[in-house]
Amino acid sequence: MKVLIVEDEVSLSRAVKKILEQHGYVSDVVYDGRSALEFASMTEYNLVILDVMIPGMDGFSVIKELRKRGVNTPILVLTARTDTEDKVNGLNLGADDYMTKPFDIDELLARVGALTRRKGEIVVDEIKFGDLTLDLASCVLTCGERSVRLSPKEFGVLKSFMLNPEKVIKTGWLLDNVWGVESEAVDNNVEVYVSFIRRKIKFVGSRVAIKRIQRVGYKMEKTL
Repeated sequence: MKVLIVEDEVSLSRAVKKILEQHGYVSDVVYDGRSALEFASMTEYNLVILDVMIPGMDGFSVIKELRKRGVNTPILVLTARTDTEDKVNGLNLGADDYMTKPFDIDELLARVGALTRRKGEIVVDEIKFGDLTLDLASCVLTCGERSVRLSPKEFGVLKSFMLNPEKVIKTGWLLDNVWGVESEAVDNNVEVYVSFIRRKIKFVGSRVAIKRIQRVGYKMEKTL
């Protein structure tokens, strides 16, 4: 199960992430509304835990825009705002549940469990695009009869491309999603690992290519 945590209070976001990961959830953390919108639109999450009072774009606006885009990921609003009007507004905009701070850990876990079960857990063992198959358990990339094992970072980058085929993936998004929002990695780190991945794609004989989009990011596409 994968959860997106949207919380600008760093200590709290770290605490929620730690709690969830101790109970088997994989989580990403972002600190502002626009990043939340980008991550939730581009990545398949089982749940979004969303604060209302966040910079850039408030939580209610994020909910409204996600639903407008057809993103139906369950959303749990977690906020210090206790007004009934706020709760009603959030639910009417498309939130699935609402909790106020401070919160009880057991209650949070119970609500997270209930919301993630609503969509049903789909177990995926591999991702395919073009003539490539990526095994999620072994981190092995296969094309026809040839295969190669990927390093953890190579796996993270390639998985991001294969989950979003034919879409432009921003370099900054890869840094946040693969290296982590608190990492000191820079654009050149992504460029180096994309180069490694290209070599391995060539090694297995694939016709899939990763195209550089100048000053933006990268795009995985099929070639003739």
